[in-house]
Amino acid sequence: MLGRTISEAVSAPAWSADELASINTSFRHRSAEDLLDWATARFGQHIVLTCSFSGASGMVLLDMIARVGCGTPVIFLDTGLLFPETYALAEAAARRYGVAIERRQPVLTLAEQEIQEGPRLYERDPDRCCAIRKVAPLAAALQPYDAWISGIRRDQSSTRTTTELVQWSARYSLLKVNPLALWTEREVWRYIQANNVPYNPLLDQGYPSLGCVPCTCHTSADDQRAGRWVGFAKTECGIHV
Repeated sequence: MLGRTISEAVSAPAWSADELASINTSFRHRSAEDLLDWATARFGQHIVLTCSFSGASGMVLLDMIARVGCGTPVIFLDTGLLFPETYALAEAAARRYGVAIERRQPVLTLAEQEIQEGPRLYERDPDRCCAIRKVAPLAAALQPYDAWISGIRRDQSSTRTTTELVQWSARYSLLKVNPLALWTEREVWRYIQANNVPYNPLLDQGYPSLGCVPCTCHTSADDQRAGRWVGFAKTECGIHV
C-alpha cells in the first residue's frame, strides 16, 4: 500500500524473502539505471532519495535520478556539523539539476543538545550524537514513503558486504533500494568522470569518507571509513544498520 500512515507503518507487511530474492536476481546483471527505472515506476512519489553531498555514490544517484526525470524527492540530512564544502555542493547540485532538496534537521539545535546532553557529545558518545542528529531525523523524514534509494555499496566497509540491491528495512518499515550495491569505487568514479558529475572537493584532499566535521579526519588507510570516528570502535552512523 502506498502512502503509509504512522499506524500503518508498524503493521505494514514486509516484502517476502522470495519477492526480494526474485528482484535481486532479476537486476543482478542489469544496470543501476534499470533498477532505478523499475523502482521509480513502481513507487512514483512514494520513493525518496537521500543524498549526503559528501560521498561520491550519492552524487551518482542524484545524477541518475535527474536523468530519469520523474521528480523523485531528495532529502539531505543536515546535522548542523557538516563541512562548508558539503553545504555548498548541496546548493550547487540543486541549481544544476533543478531539483528541490528537502533539508531535514534534528529536533534539537546544537545549543539545545549541549544543554540536554552536555558539551561536545560527539567526543564522548558519538553513537548518541548520531542517534539525535542523523538517525532520528531520517526516521521522521522517511515516514511518508514506501521505498528509499540509498547509495551504500558492498565495498565501502566490512559492515556492508552483504548489502543487496533491494532489501526490506525493518527499522524504517520500507523497501530499501541500493542501485550501486555491487559497484566498485572505480566504477563510481568512472561514471562521475564520464558524466561530469559534481562531487565534494574534500574527496580529493585526503578524505576518503566525509561526515560531520568533528568526527572526520584525513587518512591514508585503504579502508574508506577509516577517517571516521577515530579512536572509537565505530564505522557507521547508524542509519544503515
